[in-house]
Amino acid sequence: MEVAVRFEGVSMRFDEVLANDDVTLEIRKGEVFALVGENGAGKTTLMKILYGLHSPTSGSVTVQGKRLVQHSPAESLAAGVGMVHQHFMLVPSFSVAQNVVLGQEPKVRGVFFDQHKASEIVEGLRARYGLRVDPAARVEDLSLGEQQRVEILKALRMGADVLVLDEPTAVLTPKETEELFAVIRRIVEDEGMTVIIITHKLYEVMAVSDRVGVMRAGKLVGVAQTSDVSEAKLASMMVGREMIFAPLERAGALGDECLRVEGLEADDKRAYPALRGVSFGLRRGEILGIAGVEGNGQSELVEVLTGLRHAASGRVVIAGQDCVGMDPGQIRALGVAHVPEDRIATGLAIDAGVSENLLLGRSSQRRFAAGGIQLRWKEIRAFAKELAQRFDIRSAGVDAPVSSLSGGNMQKVVVAREFSFDAPLLIVSQPTRGVDIGASAAIHEFIVEKRNAGAAILLVSADLDEVFRLSDRIVTMYEGRISGEFAKGEFDKEAVGLCMAGGRKEAAS
Repeated sequence: MEVAVRFEGVSMRFDEVLANDDVTLEIRKGEVFALVGENGAGKTTLMKILYGLHSPTSGSVTVQGKRLVQHSPAESLAAGVGMVHQHFMLVPSFSVAQNVVLGQEPKVRGVFFDQHKASEIVEGLRARYGLRVDPAARVEDLSLGEQQRVEILKALRMGADVLVLDEPTAVLTPKETEELFAVIRRIVEDEGMTVIIITHKLYEVMAVSDRVGVMRAGKLVGVAQTSDVSEAKLASMMVGREMIFAPLERAGALGDECLRVEGLEADDKRAYPALRGVSFGLRRGEILGIAGVEGNGQSELVEVLTGLRHAASGRVVIAGQDCVGMDPGQIRALGVAHVPEDRIATGLAIDAGVSENLLLGRSSQRRFAAGGIQLRWKEIRAFAKELAQRFDIRSAGVDAPVSSLSGGNMQKVVVAREFSFDAPLLIVSQPTRGVDIGASAAIHEFIVEKRNAGAAILLVSADLDEVFRLSDRIVTMYEGRISGEFAKGEFDKEAVGLCMAGGRKEAAS
């Protein structure tokens, strides 16, 4: 079979970190190739070399039989390589159409931007590939799932023969994931494209890929036909040991109500209603899962509960106090920890070090600051090293900038910081987005450990399997309203999915 991409002895070193170690790999034309591995295994680095964002320390890369020389995005694009990145590279203030045609803008009389033509291009791509999005909408007003679709349309617009998708389903619902997989199979089978998927979700590897490569500690440790391996085998190859997923046992009884939401209403960024009379309660020793298609009010709900968005009306009672109108600092002081859905935008000080990010929220504590002013760096670094070891944060050291970490290790920094607070209420949004299988299992265990210790946990996740695995109770959201509620014994994907789409719980029974 014809080779689309060949890596020959590729190594990539960042100071003391060897991200890729003598990787030799062939990817065939017209196949879906999955690349898996733990966070920091070197998957994204290898694909960034292919896309021209990094120049390898040694080795060579060949695309369609032509060796890359300059290792620039322009050269890779010219060779037919497109890439959709895990962290979106869109212009927030531009419309969908403007983002999709960016760099190849249609012009009126060769001078002025042709908005009508740009919208026609997006409509054509949308119809061809089945990715629903409004060409006139501004990107900053879209949900994360909708932004992902724009990224994919943008790459397809560039006419790529080799398309790299870095964690493409991280912000998609199960139904959206199925739709994406249908698109992938269609462009591979009907148009002969090559698709490379970087993912942590092994069931997705089994569902969509033809072959799979496993990386560990910068090395390629194996390549196999997907039909010849199991999820358990891939997991063991990724971590270098047999993976055993222990059941998440419940311990302890439910305690007092820790959070009460009554008739909550709020607008989104466009001043449209995002929350419409939302009401629910959450008790200590309970995990309440929020399930819903992206853009149905989950993000706005979390923002109101954590003081990041004003409520139009309604009540939010935490620890017996109505906290509507309080700022994030005041709400944190009530005993609330928060893992936000977007680690880059709201979870991290991206240019600061690992230790500084782990310190956030504690900088005035006597242990870390003399007189509440002068920072005690020896204590701070010791604390950061302790958390880094406990949560397996892999970096060049606690003084390394967070920006140098892989996406999964960035997430672990946020989780480590928030979980280390002794908070009676944890609001956790997308806790394992972009995190590898071993780290996801560990984060799940930490969540259950907190629940078993008596914390109340509000879990918002686009991963329905995660919601089912962790939750004691599930509520679904549709168009800003609570559309269904399910006790532990009532969990059923068809019934929950129906309520996520606006149907009624009774209709599924």
